Amino acid sequence: MTDPLLRIVDLKTHFQTKGAGLFSEKKVIMAVDGVSFDIARGEVLSLVGESGCGKSTVGRTLTHLEKATSGQAFFEGQDFLSMTPRKFRPLRREIQMIFQDPFASLNPRLKIEQTLGEPLFIHGLCKNWNEARTKIAATLELVGMDPKVMSRHPHEFSGGQRQRIGIARVMILKPKLVIADEAVSALDVSIQAQVLNLIKKLQRDSGVSMLFISHDLGVVRHISDRVAVMLAGKIVEIGDKNQIFEAPQHEYTRKLLDSIPRITIGKEA
Repeated sequence: MTDPLLRIVDLKTHFQTKGAGLFSEKKVIMAVDGVSFDIARGEVLSLVGESGCGKSTVGRTLTHLEKATSGQAFFEGQDFLSMTPRKFRPLRREIQMIFQDPFASLNPRLKIEQTLGEPLFIHGLCKNWNEARTKIAATLELVGMDPKVMSRHPHEFSGGQRQRIGIARVMILKPKLVIADEAVSALDVSIQAQVLNLIKKLQRDSGVSMLFISHDLGVVRHISDRVAVMLAGKIVEIGDKNQIFEAPQHEYTRKLLDSIPRITIGKEA
């Protein structure tokens, strides 16, 4: 059996908070509390649950935006959770993240050319700006954007366009794993399906593995191979997409299936 691209073993991410009173004891929030799962090469695993269940913290921990309390995370057999920022830096190209808020994730002062080009130089993928612009133009076309927009700033675009630019920033590095954290939830309903179909097409064409984090089972059903359901920091059910949707075993999964609204998916991008 082929080893998975990503293997998570008993991941815990806990936070300490101060109590309300002067002498109140600190409280521990167990945002992620013993999570384990694998992602195969080319697979889309969706992590689903209600707000506050810890699913986004999993993604942020795997990208070193939050510090793990304990556990292990293996990428191509290499445990990267305890790596120093310097040792983790080469993996940043391999493990990329699409954020929920496309405007907040883009530097408003930088032109799109700079936003997409600078990562190429940081990771040694381009020797000069002529080479970079060629790659930027091709990647913008890949996400359905006119290459001419590279001279513009983020505020000049709609939310859907900004998210396409955010996706382009990820895909231009040709990562092996993409973590998409509520990648369509901040968009207008009319735009959600378009961007979701784009993500699905890019994943299918490139073969990149994906951890797709969402609260919406309708979205999850459209894009996933497997689904993991989170509740209060723990995975309560994990399985093949059809198994989860057609024969859910956990009461909480059945509750989600009954209560979460779904978007209508149109023609693929």
